[in-house]
Amino acid sequence: MASIDATATSVLDSHLSKNDSDQEELLDSLEDDPALSSFREQRMQQLHEEISRAKHLRNQEHGQYAEIKEEKALMDIVNNDAQLCVVHFFKSDFHRCGIMDKHLLQLAPLHLDTRFLRISVENAPFLVTKLKVQVLPCVIAFKKGTSVDRIIGFEGLGYSEDTFSTKDLETRLLNSGTLVREKLVDAGEPLQRVPLAGGRQKISPADEDDDDWD
Repeated sequence: MASIDATATSVLDSHLSKNDSDQEELLDSLEDDPALSSFREQRMQQLHEEISRAKHLRNQEHGQYAEIKEEKALMDIVNNDAQLCVVHFFKSDFHRCGIMDKHLLQLAPLHLDTRFLRISVENAPFLVTKLKVQVLPCVIAFKKGTSVDRIIGFEGLGYSEDTFSTKDLETRLLNSGTLVREKLVDAGEPLQRVPLAGGRQKISPADEDDDDWD
């Protein structure tokens, strides 16, 4: 990604976070933005290129938090299609996996350079064994097909065992190099633990350790 002015980046992120689909309308709004009034034509061209790139990435299924059903398809994406990937290994009836999903769902549309994916451990026996996934939730960050960070449970996130903010997760992934730049300015209120929908069984009480599914 080409380097662009910090102010332009801030304005661009603000507009892209709204998931504008009309490129011409977005460019018109940027040209009218007071923050860009002193920009030279070159900077507007940079913004034009970045908006076009963002549109292309969205057409390639970036900006979504997608569930992959087959582990071969996941390996193809991680090893061949995307240089930056964040993969959540989950089990549908595990409460803490649902909490992690909520945070990743917020990050995915903000960080278009990174693919955000999830796969059930029940659909990925080979990868679960190869990557030694034993405790859920398990989030593994990949760069060019190589694992560069692993979040086991909620380890290293936030200030308490079961509560953390989306900003905490973003910072962790930024430090691993799987996110390109910071998008969340404030930590905000952490997501609260929510009851499972549909009466699914809760594997362990809220005050217990991370769920060992094996």
